Amino acid sequence: MAGINYFLCVTILCTTLLSSSGSCYAQSKEEQKNKLLFVFGDSLFDPGNNQYLNSSRRSPATSWPYGMGMNNHSTGRLSDGLIVPDFIALFAKLHVLPPVLQPDVNFSDGANFASAGGGVLDTHIGVMNMGTQLNNFKRVVNMLTKKYGEEETKKILMRSVFLFSLGGNDYFAFNTEYPNSTQAERMAYMRLVVGNLTNGLKEIYAMGGRKIAFQNVGPLGCVPTIKMMYPEFNGSCVRNFMVHAKLHNKALSNALKKLSTELPGFKYSIFDYYTALEDRIKNPTKYGFKEGYVACCGSGLYNGRNCGGGDDGKQAYNLCSNPSQYVFFDGGHTTEKTNHQLANLIWSGIPNVTGPYNVKQLFEFP
Repeated sequence: MAGINYFLCVTILCTTLLSSSGSCYAQSKEEQKNKLLFVFGDSLFDPGNNQYLNSSRRSPATSWPYGMGMNNHSTGRLSDGLIVPDFIALFAKLHVLPPVLQPDVNFSDGANFASAGGGVLDTHIGVMNMGTQLNNFKRVVNMLTKKYGEEETKKILMRSVFLFSLGGNDYFAFNTEYPNSTQAERMAYMRLVVGNLTNGLKEIYAMGGRKIAFQNVGPLGCVPTIKMMYPEFNGSCVRNFMVHAKLHNKALSNALKKLSTELPGFKYSIFDYYTALEDRIKNPTKYGFKEGYVACCGSGLYNGRNCGGGDDGKQAYNLCSNPSQYVFFDGGHTTEKTNHQLANLIWSGIPNVTGPYNVKQLFEFP
């Protein structure tokens, strides 16, 4: 992984030097036909957008130990190193996508709109939820239209891949606020989330997007932060969170299948993140890890909080010496090693893991 880390550091340096008129290399006409990658999501996919928001809240991921695996270069990514969209971009032979809010950002390979804390609904303030991310996407489309014209921009979007990780924060917020909700209430909320998500996809389709890839909602009740919040479960996964994630994932699959029958040219991919992460948590040695339950960085039960010192940066915390032995880096986010494994499954997973198409196949479609 050291070589990849070095490459990412060089890439990040390169992207920070980009201007609106330049690139890290001169693209040929052939290269300009490359498919772009557009990323929407939450903290699992955020490359550092939140540090550019007008908020008084500290972003721990902009300081050590986040980025400790990249020569201690903290970028705003909630991990010791690369996150999943970074690997997907590299697999697709694109530059690693910088935060879309970064000054003088270049869109030659796409854009990453993800925001830590972001949800499908407006579940958190001070972050970019799906509506704001879509508005930022529309601004990028307008910029592309000014450069290439409307017809060519639509062709670019039709060739491109749209990668999503949204929903987890919605169900975290609901189940935290309403721990005694009924099954009917959970179903109604799930329908609201999936309905809004579907409407967002239709907006992207109307602008030209045809190839959609989802990482579904993970096993929320198994992450260290949630298990820390509910010590009465004695380390077991917290049921309400698990049930809601499963309801969402089934409904998402049905919604995407329906869209594929209604919208000509619509193709999609769903990565079963829920199962892939749950198996790594429960069977870490099977995947080359030593620890699946406790995070590398943090304090409290399972190191579930305060990695990097918490909101004020002054809280004590534990830090492992080798993150690659851990599934989780902090209480809610996976290590670079885990991210690399997950990205490989998204990119080239078999149909029962990532289907009906994987992301490599989506990129290969015209």
